[in-house]
Amino acid sequence: MLDDTVAGSASGDESTATVDSVVDDSEPALESVIGDAVSAAAAEPASTEVSDRPVLLVIADSLSYFGPKGGLPADHPKIWPNLVGAELDWDVELIGRIGWTCRDAYWALIGDPRVWAAVPRAAAVVFAVGGMDTLPSPLPTALRELIRYVRPPMLRRGVRGTYNWLQPKLSKLGRPVALPPKVSVDYLEQSREALVQLRPDLPVVAVLPSVHNCAAYGHVHSGRERAVEALRAWSAETSVPLVDLGEAVREDIFSGDANPDGIHWGWAGHTAVANAMVKTLQEVR
Repeated sequence: MLDDTVAGSASGDESTATVDSVVDDSEPALESVIGDAVSAAAAEPASTEVSDRPVLLVIADSLSYFGPKGGLPADHPKIWPNLVGAELDWDVELIGRIGWTCRDAYWALIGDPRVWAAVPRAAAVVFAVGGMDTLPSPLPTALRELIRYVRPPMLRRGVRGTYNWLQPKLSKLGRPVALPPKVSVDYLEQSREALVQLRPDLPVVAVLPSVHNCAAYGHVHSGRERAVEALRAWSAETSVPLVDLGEAVREDIFSGDANPDGIHWGWAGHTAVANAMVKTLQEVR
């Protein structure tokens, strides 16, 4: 959910709906990419020993691996994916980055070989993305993405400082958001369809966006309501269950025990999300 306005990284999503009205057809089909990789693995087994435990594959933004004091390694026992894995006795493959949106989740499915290795063993796939999509992004995301490449360093710091000064002020407009709801759902559906082609029996779970109290976004989250509506409509059509992150973490975010950035959760938030996710996964297994 967080982008480099707060933490120095980014998502890679344009901020206007017109550019992203449909999924980019130039990308290779996911089922083809993973299918080829799985076939290759069957023909030539890996030399390393592989666990026979089920795998929880989580494609996520930073909410899944940030705690009350910052980012944590993927094997930290108190982040929600690992709490779920411990409860269900599953291995966890957590793939994510700060600022990832539903589009980035799709790109990860296309391009990350860890996904290709995890899909054949997966007991469930969780798309824990979509919160970043709903945040106000009045300045072009491409600008944010390019800041890291500006040289010399003094100029880069100046550009970043100006961006960070403008972002919270312009965020009060509430629009446009980082990724329009229709586009977010398009990418989720492309990913779901591809996984269904490979593993018709594979449960897929998605999430409703979290809530925030973040000054970097002007404490504005007017894009959440439209996203929730679109995601619920998609869920009704596809039977993909949704875990409501906002409901799970709202108390934690506004309690004073969450991360001071106002967007990442404290341990109570991770525990609440884990409990909700375990309940959902037990229902769809």
